[in-house]
Amino acid sequence: MTKTRSLLILLSTALVFSPLWGQQRQVKMTLEECIVAAVKNNLDIAVQVFNPQIAEMTIKQANEKFLPQLSFGFSKRSQQSPSYSFLETDETLMSDYGDWSARIDQEIPTGGRLSINLISYKNDTNQSFQIINPRYGSTLSFSFDQPLLKNFGFKTSRREIIIAQNNLNVSDSQFKSSLLMTVFDVEEAYWNLVFAKEYLNVMNQALELAQDLLRKNRKEVEVGTLAPIEILTAEAEVATREADILQAGVAVENSEDILKTMLNSFTDAEIPLILIDPVERPEFERLEIDVDEALKVALLNRPDLQASRYDLENRDLDLSFARNQLLPDLSLAFNYWSPGISGTQLIYQDNDPYTGIVVGQIPGTGVDSLRDAFHFEYRNWAIGLTLTIPTQTFLTRAAESRARLALEQSLTQIKSQEKQIFLEVRSAVRLVNTNYKRVQAYQVARDLAERKLEVEEKKLRVGMTTNYIVLQHQRDLSNARSTLLRAALDYVLTLAQLDLAMGITLEKKNIKMAY
Repeated sequence: MTKTRSLLILLSTALVFSPLWGQQRQVKMTLEECIVAAVKNNLDIAVQVFNPQIAEMTIKQANEKFLPQLSFGFSKRSQQSPSYSFLETDETLMSDYGDWSARIDQEIPTGGRLSINLISYKNDTNQSFQIINPRYGSTLSFSFDQPLLKNFGFKTSRREIIIAQNNLNVSDSQFKSSLLMTVFDVEEAYWNLVFAKEYLNVMNQALELAQDLLRKNRKEVEVGTLAPIEILTAEAEVATREADILQAGVAVENSEDILKTMLNSFTDAEIPLILIDPVERPEFERLEIDVDEALKVALLNRPDLQASRYDLENRDLDLSFARNQLLPDLSLAFNYWSPGISGTQLIYQDNDPYTGIVVGQIPGTGVDSLRDAFHFEYRNWAIGLTLTIPTQTFLTRAAESRARLALEQSLTQIKSQEKQIFLEVRSAVRLVNTNYKRVQAYQVARDLAERKLEVEEKKLRVGMTTNYIVLQHQRDLSNARSTLLRAALDYVLTLAQLDLAMGITLEKKNIKMAY
């Protein structure tokens, strides 16, 4: 597994987007391609992705608490001092001492601590009447300390690890929220661009109708079947619709710039040269949505609610820890040690050390002392209990009160979020149903406007109506087409808004996060 955390966006039909360079290049893009480009290049997402990585490193750091600690020591000491008694030595009293040690300390999940310690030394002196010189000593010891009240238990000892894991989950949820919003913003910008371009087409169609009527009027004026004043009405309508086209063109450019900025795939110099052509058009599938089921899905999938739940777990753990810290400190200590002694044994004349005459030696080494320590030739143990009652247990409970208030605050926040989610989901479902019906109604209105215009144009050809009435029907048709287009895109956007409210946008788009 790699040490760094990286984001992989996997789509079932992955498409690779490559920006084009040049003068006024037109790039055809699907909604899926826009989402892929935005997710890859969005700087806000690039910033957010560091938070889970940092949280993961915090977990690893917290787990280091239960890694064994090794320590080693070595010292050597040489002393010389004048002899004040012939019993010590006739010469300068000298003593050389050296020792080394090795120790392993291990935290255990119950809150206790286990230690293994090995100490070995060598002492060499010229002092008289020594039985063993040089002398080797080794001690192997085991110690176990366990709190029985305060700081006892798996939850208390692993508190930092649990909090770090919950914080990682919070970071993941926050990252998912950021990704959800990015996808929704791209969808909204994409469909707004579709609307702007389609609206521009509608305005062009309206201009063509007005220009056709103007040409017909001019021919009729030339042959004398129409009064010249009628041309002015048609010319005014053409000018108005040309102005509408200019305004619609600006809306297209603005919508393109918004989408291109979200994709972040172009340099500042390239943005004016790239024309994005959205190839998708809104679809009108009727969705049967059960409000209660949608609410259940939202409560399970909303990342902001998941983040609050993980935070609630942390607040509950803080309260449990604060209550534990109010308990008396009752500690159990157990020690077991095995010493070993060895060295060169001195044999004196007549077995009397006071003669000072060494007649023989029985050699011994430091290995012998180590062997005795590891074979437990001499067994020693000690056990004890220590009770400490802190005065703050009786005088103040501020930490416990603060932790309890923080827990109640988190509970209240979750309830508030759930109510807000209920409101968002119900509102989104209501809008989906309403906008679908709007699309159906505006489709009928458009069809009727087309039929009415056809009838008026036929009547105009036989002189049964006026130019003004025909132009009015043309405006009605343009308005009906643009209103239908807006309703259709509103329906698509409310579907995306419902997915966002339910927290299932990534699943719907088949986007998966892998680390």
